[in-house]
Amino acid sequence: MNKCTMSSKENVTPGTKSQTTNAKAYGKIVLTLQNCLLPEEKLKSTPSHLDGLDAETETDLRILGCELIQTAGILLKLPQVAMATGQVIFQRFYYSKSLVRHNMETTAMGCVCLASKIEEAPRRIRDVINVFNHIKQMSSQKSITPVILDQNYVALKNQVIKAERRVLKELGFCVHVKHPHKIIVMYLQVLGYEKNQDLMQKCWNYMNDSLRSDVFLRHHPETVACACVYLGARQLRLPLPTSPPWFSLFKVDETSIRDVCRKILRLYTRPRVRPEELEKKVEELRRQYEEARSKARGTEADGHTPSPPLPKHHNAWGGFISRSGTHAVPERAKSPRKSKSSVVTSSSTTREESSTKHSKKKRYSSRSRSRSNSRGRSRKPKKTSRRTSGSRKYRRRSRS
Repeated sequence: MNKCTMSSKENVTPGTKSQTTNAKAYGKIVLTLQNCLLPEEKLKSTPSHLDGLDAETETDLRILGCELIQTAGILLKLPQVAMATGQVIFQRFYYSKSLVRHNMETTAMGCVCLASKIEEAPRRIRDVINVFNHIKQMSSQKSITPVILDQNYVALKNQVIKAERRVLKELGFCVHVKHPHKIIVMYLQVLGYEKNQDLMQKCWNYMNDSLRSDVFLRHHPETVACACVYLGARQLRLPLPTSPPWFSLFKVDETSIRDVCRKILRLYTRPRVRPEELEKKVEELRRQYEEARSKARGTEADGHTPSPPLPKHHNAWGGFISRSGTHAVPERAKSPRKSKSSVVTSSSTTREESSTKHSKKKRYSSRSRSRSNSRGRSRKPKKTSRRTSGSRKYRRRSRS
C-alpha cells in the first residue's frame, strides 16, 4: 500500500559545525493505509467504558447509530458505499472519543455529511437534519412536522458542522475505507459461483449487516469478505473446496473467519432496545460528568487542593498518526506588544498611503491613455487627406 511520510528537512551546510549542533529534531507523521486496525488492548478499554458506560449499552448505542446512518442514507438516496463509509467512520470515532461526552445522533449526522463528500455524493446539512428528524418522529410514532428554521435549528446545524470537523481531527484526516463489495464478487468468480444470484445476495446482506459491529476495526476487508462467503454458502448448503481450504488461497485463516461470523450472527440474537432508555443512561452519566467537572473547576478557583483530574482519553488511532521525535518547538523572538491605539493609527496611515498611491496610479494611467488616444486620432485624418489629394491629382493628369 502507499505510504506517505512527512518530516522536517534540516538545511545544514556540511562546512559549518555550529549549525548542526543548534539544529532541532522535529516530530514525524506517518500516514499509511495498512494500519487501519486497532490492537486488542485499545479495543478492550474504550473511552465510553472509562466514563462509566457499560459494554452492553455502548454496543446498543453503536448499533443504533449505524442503523440511523443506514436509514438516513436510504432516504437521502445515497449510494451504499457512502453509507458503509459513514458507519465505519462512526465506529472508528467512538474508539477515540466517549459516547457520554459527545452526542451520538449529532455525530451520526456529521458522519453522513462527511461520507457523502468522501464518496462524491454530497448532501446539504439541512437535508440531513430533516431526514434525521423524520426518522426520530417515525420511530417514536409522533405526528410528522417539518423542522422550524429558528435558533434551535441554527444551533443544531453548527453542532453538526463541529461534529464533522471533530471526526476529521480525531481520525487524522485519514478517512480511507476499503470496502469488500468488489472483493466478494472476485472471490465468487474464483470459486465458480458468480452466476449464483442467491449466494451473491446473501453475501452482500451479511456484509452490510456487519457494518453495525466493529468487525472492520478488528479484521481486514479480505477476512470480512471470506466470512460473508462462508456464511452464505453454509446457509444455502453449497459446497466449498476443503483440500486445500478455499480461504487459504486468499491468505486468510479459519480462526479469524469464525470470529467474524460470530460477530455478525450476534447481531441477529440481540434483544431490541428502546432509544429512550439508552438516552436516559447516557444523560445520567453526562450529568455526573458535568458535576465532577464543575467541582474540579470550583476547587481550583477557591485555592483549595484540587480534586483528581478527570481521565483524558488518548487518541486510539495511534496507528494512523504515529508520532516520533522530540517535538521540540523552535523558540521565537518575543516582540514588544503594541497598544491598540498605535495599531489603529498605523493601520489607518497605511490605508491612507495605499489609497494615495492607488489614486496617483489611476491619474497617471488616465493621462497616458488620453495622450495616446489624441495622438492616434490626429494621425489618422492626415494619412487619409494625403491619399485623397494624391488620387485627385492623378485623375486630373489622366484626363488631360
